[in-house]
Amino acid sequence: MAKKKSQTPPASGMNFHNLPDELFRLWRIPFNSDVEPSKLLIALRERIKELNCLYGVAQLAERHSDSIENLLQELVNFLPFSWHYPEITCARIVFNGKTYKSKDFKVTNWRQSSQIYMYNESVGEVTIVYLEERPPLDEGPFLREERILLDALAVRIGSLAIRISAELELQETNKQLVLERKALQEANAALRAVLARIEEEKQEIYKDLHANVDKILMPILHELSLHLPQTQRQYVELLRTYLKDIVSPFVNHLSQTYLSLTTTEVDICNMIRSGMQTKEIAEIRRISVGTVNRHREHIRQKLKITNSDTNLMTYLQSSMWKKG
Repeated sequence: MAKKKSQTPPASGMNFHNLPDELFRLWRIPFNSDVEPSKLLIALRERIKELNCLYGVAQLAERHSDSIENLLQELVNFLPFSWHYPEITCARIVFNGKTYKSKDFKVTNWRQSSQIYMYNESVGEVTIVYLEERPPLDEGPFLREERILLDALAVRIGSLAIRISAELELQETNKQLVLERKALQEANAALRAVLARIEEEKQEIYKDLHANVDKILMPILHELSLHLPQTQRQYVELLRTYLKDIVSPFVNHLSQTYLSLTTTEVDICNMIRSGMQTKEIAEIRRISVGTVNRHREHIRQKLKITNSDTNLMTYLQSSMWKKG
């Protein structure tokens, strides 16, 4: 159990002296019964200066939330007013290799310092000096409370530096994201324009190809079929069908939709769609009827119509192959 203090409790009736020693030491203002009124007034004035110092640091932090350099420069000019002898007090802050000094700063024998840490690593120090000698107190000419205040300031500076660094990094990241987003939007717009132009060119090529087949090749095939024996005209008809398929989406659609179809199976699909019978396909491709039937079965499996009554020619001729 902590040792009790023997002083007379304050007039308010709150017995702070019953607190354990480590908590009692946090109470920084002397009680009326402990000191003379003049000393109590001095103590209160010093505590007000300390509170004003911490409040001022908070205000400066808000004012310079985007610049640790500007914050530290104003801070060294502000700190001397919070010490016991402000008229002879100067301040210096060393942070990440840079030094910030108040007016007329110089190193003397009457000084106190505290280390500044970021992420548990020392990055500098804050120093208070008296330019002239003063009577000794708790730490040289400095009060015990001034040591506590200085250490608290060093911790506060480290915390502010971490916060400002994080905010600046976040701002830079956001700026990069905005730039990258804008660049991506511009790239997408350019890509859409290119794709639109490609589609236009494809349509123009399709129209030209379709016109050339209709106006040049088809008339030639028609004339050719008139001079061929009846048994050979099926080849001309097959060629005519292939030319029509060149300018239609059937073969391309079939190949892209069912990637497992082989080139031979795509050709046989085209023949079946043209109305050719199994025997005719076998004669043209110079394979057996059984081989054609096996191809037909494989095609039905890959088109997933094996277990249905769907006619293969009807399926291949259906509207699903028309260009959308």
